Amino acid sequence: MARISPLIRWCSLSLAALIAACGGGGGGSSDGSNPPNPNTPTTPTSVAVSFAAPEAENVYSVGSALSLSAQVTVNGAAAADGTPVSFSASPGTFSASGTTRSGVATVAFNGTTPGRQQLSASVSVSSGSSAAATATATRIVYLRPAPAALEVLVPAYFHPSSGTEWARLASGAAANPAVQVTAIVNPNNGEFTAAEAAYTSALGAFVSAGGKVVGYVYTGYGARSLAAVKANIDAYFALYGRNLISGIFLDEMSSDASKLSGYREIYAYIKAKGADLRVIGNPGMVPNTADYAAVADVLVTFEARNTTYATYDPRTTPWLYTLSNNRQSSLVHDTASCADMQKAVQSAASPLYNAGLVYMTDLQYDPVKDIGNPWESLPSYWTALLQTVSAVNQGRTPPAC
Repeated sequence: MARISPLIRWCSLSLAALIAACGGGGGGSSDGSNPPNPNTPTTPTSVAVSFAAPEAENVYSVGSALSLSAQVTVNGAAAADGTPVSFSASPGTFSASGTTRSGVATVAFNGTTPGRQQLSASVSVSSGSSAAATATATRIVYLRPAPAALEVLVPAYFHPSSGTEWARLASGAAANPAVQVTAIVNPNNGEFTAAEAAYTSALGAFVSAGGKVVGYVYTGYGARSLAAVKANIDAYFALYGRNLISGIFLDEMSSDASKLSGYREIYAYIKAKGADLRVIGNPGMVPNTADYAAVADVLVTFEARNTTYATYDPRTTPWLYTLSNNRQSSLVHDTASCADMQKAVQSAASPLYNAGLVYMTDLQYDPVKDIGNPWESLPSYWTALLQTVSAVNQGRTPPAC
């Protein structure tokens, strides 16, 4: 047998080792399998997308800078960086595209359409010749018009000669000039044929202090005759004058669509006397139709106890968010303490409540038994109420009670 040269043996071994190290010669992994190529894209069999922000059912102001974020997974794992995600909002014309990073895509959102908004996030992922896998997520939020400063609307259903309440009204308005205070004057339930000197004097002092006055007129939830309503309106301007009366408060306003035509006529009648006259309608609740927003400059959408106000949620009637806060009012009685009042004022000012004209009082009224009169005097914390509204308007912490 011929001997193999040591050089040939060494070369053979070295070549075999080299081939094995380079993965050649039909070899594979140590267990005989072929390892996956990390550069080969994974075929998407399932794609999921969900909103991470903003918070669902939250209320924001038009023009607020918001971030829309959506989390995307492919086959249960975070989507590859750079995966495109399309965002949109309805109603409106907003649309934007973002790409994922660590599975999350984010775009800036500046909504311009007030009311209920449905946000959408859509993604489509494909690989090679396989069909694309798609997914869409939606989220509901609400946008309200940019808010105006809170005002105070006082049901001043007390006679000037009954005490010092009108003087307190005037002094409170004078001491808080940054807070607009409007008083609802109510002589003889709005039915009178002559001006009372006591009212003329009290109204004059209040207006001089910076306050505004609207005249009380009841409408019987649409059952009172238009002639009677118009006669009461005329009396305010004829007997007290435009220099004292800057609007009309329509009490017992209906909330039914069948009564709209009458209120439309009343509204036009008042505005014919002066386009700047403010018409405040009081159904004491949210009307059944949004059309009532066209027959009043302000709607009292809440008039009840403070315990009920704590659960008030305008999101059940989304059209309220198409109205600015200075077109909505809350009159809250049975607000027992100063601390309760401050909490109610802060709630009213929140985007959720979206109220602009507010009044809280500790006086009590039982609507079931019809016992009590919450408007027979000012609340014990009248001064604190004005100071609290002023602080909330300025973004300050309300003063201690």
